[in-house]
Amino acid sequence: MAREYEAALNCLSSLITRRSRAVRANKGGRFDLMFDYLKILELEDAISQLQIIHVAGTKGKGSTCTFTESILRCCGFRTGLFTSPHLIDVRERFRLGGARVSEEKFLEHFWWCWNRLQEKTGDNLPMPTYFRFLALLAFKIFSAEQQVDVAIVEVGLGGKFDATNVVKEPIVCGISSLGYDHMEILGNTLGEIAGEKAGIFKKGVPACTVPQPEEAMHVLEEKASQLGVPLQVVSPLDPGLLKNQHLGLDGEHQCLNAGLAIALSSVWLKTTGNLQGMQIDQNNLPEQFVRGLSRARLEGRAQVVSDSSLGQQQNSNLGGLTFYLDGAHSPESLEACAKWFSRVTREDPSHLEEQIHKKHHPRQGGHPNSLGGKEHLQILLFNCMSVRNPRILLPRLVDTCSQHGVKFHKALFVPNQSAYNKVGSHASPPTDPQQVDLSWQLTLQRVWENLIHGEQGSSFTSAYGGGLVFPSLPLALNWLRESVRRRRSVRVQVLVTGSLHLVGDVLRLIRK
Repeated sequence: MAREYEAALNCLSSLITRRSRAVRANKGGRFDLMFDYLKILELEDAISQLQIIHVAGTKGKGSTCTFTESILRCCGFRTGLFTSPHLIDVRERFRLGGARVSEEKFLEHFWWCWNRLQEKTGDNLPMPTYFRFLALLAFKIFSAEQQVDVAIVEVGLGGKFDATNVVKEPIVCGISSLGYDHMEILGNTLGEIAGEKAGIFKKGVPACTVPQPEEAMHVLEEKASQLGVPLQVVSPLDPGLLKNQHLGLDGEHQCLNAGLAIALSSVWLKTTGNLQGMQIDQNNLPEQFVRGLSRARLEGRAQVVSDSSLGQQQNSNLGGLTFYLDGAHSPESLEACAKWFSRVTREDPSHLEEQIHKKHHPRQGGHPNSLGGKEHLQILLFNCMSVRNPRILLPRLVDTCSQHGVKFHKALFVPNQSAYNKVGSHASPPTDPQQVDLSWQLTLQRVWENLIHGEQGSSFTSAYGGGLVFPSLPLALNWLRESVRRRRSVRVQVLVTGSLHLVGDVLRLIRK
């Protein structure tokens, strides 16, 4: 089966193309082809029978979908969940009852779709591109598995011309927080971006959103009015309603996503006649909702992982290497990530021990090592796509951390490991550093150096360390581990952010 799975992933890799903006001028990247694919795969009727929750947005749509799925599963429904991207294994995108689809089921449905499309496509009808194939596969999996009561479907990019927008009659639509991202594809203003996201609205189908910037909200309300869509603007979750439980996904911003998930779940239950006397209002959440919100899990978002390669050292409250992983990649999400990182590193039990130690031994200094002599050191491990602007992203991250008392001792810039890999392949990047194009990482390093030495003045120069570029992620991890081994009492806290692909690569390597 391993060989067959690798063969399937190789086929999937062959569909990867460079993304271009889907606009009216190019007929939405020939969005109409999706309906031809649905006919070939005999999925038109199957999709219409699925009870779908469709969610778009710039930030938080994956978290919103995860919360929604967990709530409805805890209400006793059999769930299907389609999200993107995956971090390690492509099957993470397809979940049945909260668990990723098995290899056996994945291969069964993959080859069924692949073989039929190969047979019917050609010069006039090309094979679907990578994400379009994955969306088709999700609909096939959900419709073939009779046990799915509700399918929660996350938009990949935009909305109007997204592959998931072949859904004609969802039960309810959701729009999470909107901001500036993928502007090269979606447009340069919040209004344009909101217009693309609102493309998932369907005539008369209820929709929910969170408070938005005025320009974006105006467009959403206008589109809703044109289509007769009842648009509900929902408030963030009041944590007091969780009855001493905590959200399964960490971070203050998750209250916004949880509030949207509660609204989407409530509308779905009401519309499908499944409310069954549950009382949902500003003062009360049903037990099933509380359970769902507290049990939700999503890798790569506000995730803390200790490095097990250091063995017994990790068992001590002093010393060790801990990774704080968050796939934030827009200015707003990096600000939320910075607030989360500042809070959780401050709440670290060993950090409290250090404060007590300093109070009782104020004159006791540390010994220098490759990272310095402090007890706690924060390191940034960063990469982002070249279409994003690091001159906006890095200052937002650094300024927010600084406001909360966190200063990075070093910043490490690396290319994504997965940039060299095909989908799911475990092939290594080039071993010869000369083969690796580090021009983008050197650009990031320059932005960092200018940030800490130039615009911010001398206070930043003394408080922040410089940037290092590594030709590969394994080399950066080795450097971190070796630095910790040399100074056993130091505790290194590494914030990994800027790219979900980077987060996935780190998770893959530290779990080996």
